[in-house]
Amino acid sequence: MLPSAPALDEQRSLHLPSSSSQGCLLPLLHCAQRMFASQTEGELKVTQILKEKFPQATAIKVTDISGGCGAMYEIQIESEEFKEKRTVQQHQMVNQALKEEIKGMHGLRIFTSVPKH
Repeated sequence: MLPSAPALDEQRSLHLPSSSSQGCLLPLLHCAQRMFASQTEGELKVTQILKEKFPQATAIKVTDISGGCGAMYEIQIESEEFKEKRTVQQHQMVNQALKEEIKGMHGLRIFTSVPKH
């Protein structure tokens, strides 16, 4: 039988079920803790890779949209490297840059653009 979900009281504190079922909640608790961090390790790693692969980028924003678990990211990147390329080609460039990291992800949202002069 699955343990019941933890209950929240009016003070927003988390009440965990018995210690025998806490192992099931540890990934959930880890994700909840990461929501309060400025950037997750995964966001920092993906950002660094994109900075290296797109040196002309004028803006890069990486957001873990899986609650900090690293399963799904949203990437917004603005770079001259995308100039005169179709959107699908721009996205392929980002996918290629992150091909190793993508293997461990559930999903990826990509938004690309060329800087406006």
